[in-house]
Amino acid sequence: MLLDTASLYFRAFFGVPDTMKAADGTPTNAIRGLLDFIARLVENHRPTHLVACWDDNWRPSWRVALIPSYKAQRVDYVSAQGEQVEEVPSRLEVQIPYIRATLEALGIAVVGAPDHEADDVIGTLSHRATMPVDVVTGDRDLFQLIDDSRGIRVVYTAAKGVGRADVYDEAALLAKYEIPANRYADFATLRGDASDGLPGVKGVGEKTAASLVTAYGDLSAIRAAAADPSTPMSPSVKRKILDSADYLDVAPKVVAVATDAPVSDADPARPRQVKDPERWLDLVELLELGSSAQRVMHALNLEPKA
Repeated sequence: MLLDTASLYFRAFFGVPDTMKAADGTPTNAIRGLLDFIARLVENHRPTHLVACWDDNWRPSWRVALIPSYKAQRVDYVSAQGEQVEEVPSRLEVQIPYIRATLEALGIAVVGAPDHEADDVIGTLSHRATMPVDVVTGDRDLFQLIDDSRGIRVVYTAAKGVGRADVYDEAALLAKYEIPANRYADFATLRGDASDGLPGVKGVGEKTAASLVTAYGDLSAIRAAAADPSTPMSPSVKRKILDSADYLDVAPKVVAVATDAPVSDADPARPRQVKDPERWLDLVELLELGSSAQRVMHALNLEPKA
């Protein structure tokens, strides 16, 4: 089970009351919510391996070089060192180091890759996997990884939450978007995604993108059909695709989830004992994690004083 960690802790932050805090006033709703989510996921799916995939860079330079608008609307400010800082609510920002610390103390592998997003970590680990994989995310981009032949599914949390998440395999994706999983990235490139600063092909929405993929196949074939006067594609759609040539030249690499990111080594096996008991107990006490700590310990079948 590969966790899109930021997707989950953002969901926890906005879904768990912000009145939840430690005695010193430190907010803990995202920390506790994430631990509760992990407990629920482990209880529902019983993974043998569990990895918290991390955004070492939420806006990789190589994606920005190709499409400068990529996630540009999320940049809050540029630090004195020239680093672009993502706009994150201050009450969440203070919790992120504690989130990582609690996961690491428990023994859950936290894995990132330099100048890559968590999506790319997930793509790389999925590509390397020799066992079935469940990807837990609220990000549609990861639908492109679905592969029945290798047992790769997406546990999609955006619609119904973690407890009632929709599980997407190839049949479910086909029913939802009327496209095969191996063409999802082409479909997403055409459609674009305003939340990621990806313009898509102007005037081509979800239905048109799906019909193009169904009729012509991959993006190269769609572009070839648009340039061919003999194809039955409507003239207006042809013109839209041809007018978007500069975008379509670079967007596929931006949209595609990397499968060769320089992922750091870590043991992905579910912990059988708490990795750092002293640190874990200190964090539980400091942050007053209470029932959330107990629940995740129980779900992972860990002894309180391992």
